[in-house]
Amino acid sequence: MFRDFNELFGAEKIDYLDVTSLESDSANLIVYAIPVMAFLTILEIWYSWYSEKKNYNTTEALGSLFVGLGNVAINLFFKATMIYGSILLYNLVPWRMELNWWTLIPCLLLYDLCSYWSHRVSHFNRFFWSTHVVHHSAESYNLTVSFRLSWIQHFKIIFFIPLAICGFHPVVFFIANQISVLFQFWQHTEHIPKLHPWIEKIFVTPSNHRVHHGSEEKYIDKNFAAIFIFWDKLFGTYEPEQEKPTYGLTTKIKTSMNPLYLNFHEYKDIISDVKSAKGIRKKLFFIFGSPGAIYRYKVKHNELNEVK
Repeated sequence: MFRDFNELFGAEKIDYLDVTSLESDSANLIVYAIPVMAFLTILEIWYSWYSEKKNYNTTEALGSLFVGLGNVAINLFFKATMIYGSILLYNLVPWRMELNWWTLIPCLLLYDLCSYWSHRVSHFNRFFWSTHVVHHSAESYNLTVSFRLSWIQHFKIIFFIPLAICGFHPVVFFIANQISVLFQFWQHTEHIPKLHPWIEKIFVTPSNHRVHHGSEEKYIDKNFAAIFIFWDKLFGTYEPEQEKPTYGLTTKIKTSMNPLYLNFHEYKDIISDVKSAKGIRKKLFFIFGSPGAIYRYKVKHNELNEVK
């Protein structure tokens, strides 16, 4: 029994000279999947036109595409850095696991739990919201919305440190990351209705994720999970899809294809709010407060100014 335990958790440390081979083993599944995603997106565009659904805005779709291409380039640039960091944490812990395919199963489950909390915090802390708001800025819901991933979302890597020190091999960790990203692609469509109840209870389906992008009061800040919807049910943030959601932000931004504007407009607002705020406490509120609380404060403040 102890021998089996040591065989599982007694892996040798990884030499930093092996980074090149690790990069090769951590095959970039997302890059390989791009042709498939491009084909399905073009197919959806055609079907949207053919069925007169009209759920595509050309400017918005191009903006999503430009944001997505930039995100792929940034991820490729940071890949080696992220691998070095994962090796560092892997070598620090004494319970290192060997590279085994089946360890991907618990790693993926725990990765999704970390992703849930990373996503949830991003909705209740403006600093992290600024790394996520680009994904919610689209007012049409289609496959191109899955490309709207922030260029500065790497701040949220801190939420995955607990998983990194569990001892999973870095290759397994990075494959889990890519599976999570790819699984979320198909969720961003209106053309897939509710699926079998058991599927809806276990996985984040398009129906479950459409709720997350809704701006209605009952849909806001619901369904945070990426793969397994039971995290939302466990932590009390689940909401089933009823009427069709109204997509986009509660405070609308201009429709734009400029990826710089889409990624950084929230920072411009933060700087403006901090400059106008009086006192360090209020300034910190505008940086780290809940976006919902900040929105309500601004509405109330504007109403008081109008009365005066």
